[in-house]
Amino acid sequence: MRIVSLLPSATEIVYALGLGESLVARSHECDYPPEAESVPIITHSLIPPDLPSHEIDRMVSETLMTHATLYGLNLELLQALAPDLLITQALCDVCAVSFNSVQEAVAQLSPRTRVLNLEPTTLQGVIDTFQQVADAAGVSERGRTLVERFQERIERVRQRTRHRPPQRVTFLEWIDPPFACGHWTPELVQWAGGVDGHGKAGQPSRRLHWHEVLEWQPEAIVIACCGFTVERTLQDLPLLEQMPGWSDLPAVRRGAVFVFDGNAYFSRPGPRLADSLELLEARLMACNASASTCV
Repeated sequence: MRIVSLLPSATEIVYALGLGESLVARSHECDYPPEAESVPIITHSLIPPDLPSHEIDRMVSETLMTHATLYGLNLELLQALAPDLLITQALCDVCAVSFNSVQEAVAQLSPRTRVLNLEPTTLQGVIDTFQQVADAAGVSERGRTLVERFQERIERVRQRTRHRPPQRVTFLEWIDPPFACGHWTPELVQWAGGVDGHGKAGQPSRRLHWHEVLEWQPEAIVIACCGFTVERTLQDLPLLEQMPGWSDLPAVRRGAVFVFDGNAYFSRPGPRLADSLELLEARLMACNASASTCV
């Protein structure tokens, strides 16, 4: 089995299933586990590096409006590798090579490569992808084991938080402009002991008007910018601190502003969503009222 993964989450699933040696190419964003970084890269981003967040948002919006692509695919390498299985997604053109581009590329391969399209929008959908990848790779039993272990971790957190009064949470997936969370993240917030006032489970993230945050009066603010590390996110944090009413929000007054690595957690619908849930539960439980920002 020769596998090409165009998704960081799919790469993590491949390794979690013990199929790392079958991975022959990966996307430029596949950086976990560390062993994956030795695998050839088959995609590249067309977004210039080090752009300010608002410029990234503008470029992404304009590109999607024109139905252009944000990523390039190395067709020569793909043809040379002739993979048995290519894992991609059609859910979000911001996150990976467009599905149409993948289909056009695979149509040129001989013999035809199987394309597995992963489109989870809920936590159960994410869990289902574990088994889908396992079945496609011929290791169904490993998939069932991975699913069971993941579900056990989720359930342990749910049992710990089920009787706690939920905290009002504002979860941001982007700062400039602000974006509320979506898809599986509202579920993670709920099971970690909170209730997000802006995002809806199973629905995409959306632009957030600041007055919505002021009206919600969150007791905790969680920031995990899609594709950003903690260090990169902290560069944009002053933009939030300048928003009207920021200092008066309950979350800010009690020191419950949490910054996570959105590149590693939350944004990736893979096995580390269990880590994301456990980290979030710990932060909501152990808020240090003397700290202005908890990382």
